[in-house]
Amino acid sequence: MTQCPHAAGAVPLSGPRFQTEPARLYREIRRDHGAVAPIVLPGDIPAWLVLGYRELHQVTGDPVLFSRDSKLWNQWSEIPEDWPLMPMISRTQPSILYTVGERHSLRAAMICEALEAANPFDLKKSTEAFADELVDGFCSAGTTDLVAAYAMLLPVRVLAKLYGFSDDRGPALVTAMNDMINGGPTALAGQRHIATSMYRLLAERREEPGDDVATRMLANTGGFTDEDVARDLMVMMAAGHQPTSDWIGNSLRLMLTDDRFAASLTGGRHSVGEAMNEVLWEDTPSQNIAGRWASRDTHLGGRHIKAGDLLVLSLAGANSDPQVRTDGSTLTGGNNAFFSFSHGEHRCPFPAQEIAEVIARTAIEVILDRLPDVDLAVPADRLTRRPSPWLRGLTDLPVRFTPTPALGGQR
Repeated sequence: MTQCPHAAGAVPLSGPRFQTEPARLYREIRRDHGAVAPIVLPGDIPAWLVLGYRELHQVTGDPVLFSRDSKLWNQWSEIPEDWPLMPMISRTQPSILYTVGERHSLRAAMICEALEAANPFDLKKSTEAFADELVDGFCSAGTTDLVAAYAMLLPVRVLAKLYGFSDDRGPALVTAMNDMINGGPTALAGQRHIATSMYRLLAERREEPGDDVATRMLANTGGFTDEDVARDLMVMMAAGHQPTSDWIGNSLRLMLTDDRFAASLTGGRHSVGEAMNEVLWEDTPSQNIAGRWASRDTHLGGRHIKAGDLLVLSLAGANSDPQVRTDGSTLTGGNNAFFSFSHGEHRCPFPAQEIAEVIARTAIEVILDRLPDVDLAVPADRLTRRPSPWLRGLTDLPVRFTPTPALGGQR
């Protein structure tokens, strides 16, 4: 058994192959290392990549042995203050993402109750309205980039309205969220804008409650402070926006490039759900997630895992495990046993999954309704992905279509 992630042949969790050929890369890692592979993160920091379906199920199903508490990490003495993954893995993470035990259960219940109360018909209606507004902005041109002009703009607008923001604040939140996610020179300013906006929203909702997520969370805080609630709202918005944007983009790419889904473009909405499900298996937006930390020495997938070792969850690797996907060429149909929303008590809450699905499906249906002859404007092999091992999405999706008039809110 391998004793240390620095074993010979440890795989760097970086490089262009996560962008260009991840499926083949995961097959090679599984061939060379098995279901649990030694990896190195930036700065030559050791960790484990869990890409076996059964092993990932074991890790996510045992939150005591494989904890979400990052303070357990045995590598903190080696981590510099400017480590590039510090925004993702830091010693103190006061949001729900790194809360454990009973406090996590209470916090998760508060969030689920606030999200479950959202009216699905109102959610779909607002998604259609924002989607139509975006399509109106480019439908007369005959060409557009469905990532930059559509998928990257829509989810955060819908979520902002759901949380309680007025529509006039939506565009600034879109800009701030995308600035923060892109990690450029305006990333910190974007983060500050979102934080300030959340605190302002909570103050307003204490004075004037509404039928929204923020009001419901304030009415049932479970003993958590307004600062805790604001952090959780920020996490929920970021976690809901980017993966949903990529789900929209990846699904549209599949429908525009794969003959198995061509009927959905010519016949309307028939295959939208099937395409979205296929993406969650084969092209999931959330590829790898950090992480879990072993609370004691243990064994997993033939590896000796030491107390404090970091385990990175390879959702994409587990989805393609040949032990569960014996024929990767077969359509997945309605099989929802993918790991794309993770698993266990730290998985994406079910109401959040349902909200993401409504937003993504409605977004795709609006494109098919409004631009029925939409087609790629470049060869499929020229489409590129963001160079990230964590989230998988398109850098752009250029399309062409017959110009159509704007609806102007008259759907």
